[in-house]
Amino acid sequence: MMARMDEQPKPFVAPCRDLPPGAPIEWLKSGWRDLRAARGLSLAWGGFCWFLSTVITWLAWKAGGWVLLISLLSGFIFVAPLLAFGMYSVSRELCLGRRPTLAWTLRAAWRPFSNSLVFALVLLLILLLWARAGAMVHIFFPTDGSVKLRELVVFLTLGSAVGSVFAAITFVASVFSLPFIANRDVDVVTAVVSSINAVLRNRRTMLLWALLVAFLTGLGFATAMVGFIVIIPWLGYATWHGYRAALDVSGWETLKEV
Repeated sequence: MMARMDEQPKPFVAPCRDLPPGAPIEWLKSGWRDLRAARGLSLAWGGFCWFLSTVITWLAWKAGGWVLLISLLSGFIFVAPLLAFGMYSVSRELCLGRRPTLAWTLRAAWRPFSNSLVFALVLLLILLLWARAGAMVHIFFPTDGSVKLRELVVFLTLGSAVGSVFAAITFVASVFSLPFIANRDVDVVTAVVSSINAVLRNRRTMLLWALLVAFLTGLGFATAMVGFIVIIPWLGYATWHGYRAALDVSGWETLKEV
């Protein structure tokens, strides 16, 4: 009882630091060093993500043609953060001077299962809302078999605008919360609120980071998703370094070793 009385209550929001405008470039540099330091493990994670994306894309194309394919690829941004969960553990081990293995990384990614499951459900809800909004936008796409340039431009413009809103919500809520959950014993609400607070406190820096993420994601799609073999682990490692730079999480216990 006395031990509990002596415990300091945890803050509702993790304190955040002011980030210089060019900080995302340094995160990418640090992420690239981690990728090179754990090259085999990184390519294994990236290869798995590429294989999964390729299979889903092929099934979507067979089921609904290129309209469904565009919708699915747009929804990729909502689930992509979860794909990087194991990579946060890789960067953490490298920062501690240890060399991670695939088996260890899989166990480490499993540690925050309950919180990651809650977050996955939140992302699923956002994805379903986006899909519903996308279905409403779909009324602007011609169904008579003839596609005029003007109609296509309207369809893509509206779809991109709607998707950008949901993508921004996902980005703000997940950019720092997922590595926080992967590293510390923290609840989902605190992690998400801390991420939102850090982004709003560093708008210019985080805008640059969002643009870099969007550019690299577009580059991955432009290479028929083969580029994701490198890009996904690279962004995962860079996000970890951004999380460490942005949040002071010393008030929360580190998750137990596996």
